[in-house]
Amino acid sequence: MNLINDLTLDFVQLARIGLAGRQQDIQLLLQRFSKKYNNDYPEMAFSLSELLRESPSKSTPLRKSNSLPLPVDIDSRLQLIKIDGAVLDNEIILSKNIEESLNQVILERDKIPSLAMKGLHPTKSILFTGPPGVGKTMAAKWIASKMERPLLVLDLAAVMSSYLGKTGNNIRYVLEYAKNMDCVLLLDELDSIAKRRDDSSEIGELKRLVTVLLQEIDDWPSSGMLIAATNHPDLLDPAVWRRFEMVLEFENPSIDKIKEQINNLLFQDLGTESITWSEILSFNFLGKSFSEIERQINLYRKSAIIENVNLVSKLEMAISTKNMTKDDKADFACALYKSGVVSQRKAHEITGVARETIRKRATANKKN
Repeated sequence: MNLINDLTLDFVQLARIGLAGRQQDIQLLLQRFSKKYNNDYPEMAFSLSELLRESPSKSTPLRKSNSLPLPVDIDSRLQLIKIDGAVLDNEIILSKNIEESLNQVILERDKIPSLAMKGLHPTKSILFTGPPGVGKTMAAKWIASKMERPLLVLDLAAVMSSYLGKTGNNIRYVLEYAKNMDCVLLLDELDSIAKRRDDSSEIGELKRLVTVLLQEIDDWPSSGMLIAATNHPDLLDPAVWRRFEMVLEFENPSIDKIKEQINNLLFQDLGTESITWSEILSFNFLGKSFSEIERQINLYRKSAIIENVNLVSKLEMAISTKNMTKDDKADFACALYKSGVVSQRKAHEITGVARETIRKRATANKKN
C-alpha cells in the first residue's frame, strides 16, 4: 500500500513539474524514480534509464558561460529559477512613455564610461506595476534580449513555503547566484514577499524576510539588472518603492495600441485587410489587456480553421456594441460603413445608430 501511495505522489509531482515546462527538473525526477523503483519495477526503471540516455539534457544559456550549478531547493533538489532565453514570441507593443524609459535603460549601458565620469551608474533596478497581461514579463524579456543576456525568472509566490526560514534561504540562494551572473533577474509576484511590514496579520519572520530583500536590492551590482513585477502595488511595503531606481506603471493598452496588436495578429491570415479589421474590432477590446486580446483573436482564428470557414465570418460574429457609449457606437458604425465590410444599412442594424448619423459622420471624417 505504501508503494502505491509513493507512486501516486511521485506521479502527481512529475505531472505538476511537467505542466510547468521545467525539463531539467523532469529529468532529475526521472533519474530519482529509476533508482527508487529499480527493485520493485525493474522493467520500468530500465525504460526510464534508456529514455534519459537517449535524451541528453539541454544546457541552459547560463551554463554555456559559467560552470556554477543552478540554485536548487535544499530538500527537493529542484531548481528555484526558470531560465528564459529572452526570445520574444511576438513583437512587443508598449506605450510611448514605457518605450522611452526602457530605451533609456538600454542606452545607458552604452554610456557607462561617460556616466562614471559624472559619478553615475546605469539603472540597475526597475519595478514594473500593473494588472496581469499588460506586458510586464514581455518588457523584461525585451530588456534581456537587448542586453543579450538570459533572463532568470524567480516566481516569489511559487517558492513560498510553510517554513519561512526555508523560503528565506531559497531567495537568498537565487539572489546571490544572480549577482554573480551575466543575466537579468525577474522577481515575479513581488507582493507575495514584500508586503507592508505594518500589516498586523503578517508574522515576524515574513517581516524580517522583507528587510533582507530590501538589503539585497540595495546591494545589487550596477553591472547587473534586477526587475521586479507586481499586480498589486498597494500591498507593497512603502520602503520597496524607494529601493528601485525606476518605477514603471503598465496599463491596459490604448485604442491605437489595440489596433496595432490586432493588426499584427491578423496580418498572417488577412494580409492588408487586417488593417481594416483592426479598426473595427478595436472598439470591442477597449479596457482589455494585451493577453486577453491575443487569446480572443486566436480563438477566432482557431475556430475558423476547425470549422473550415473564412476567418472574416468569425470576426463579423464577434462585433458587439453592448458596452459602448452613444458616441462610441456612432464612431463604430461609421468605421464599419467606411471599411466596406458592411453596408450602411447593415451598420445601422448592428449598432442601432441612425443611417443619417452614419452618413453625416462618414462625410465629415472624409472632409477632415
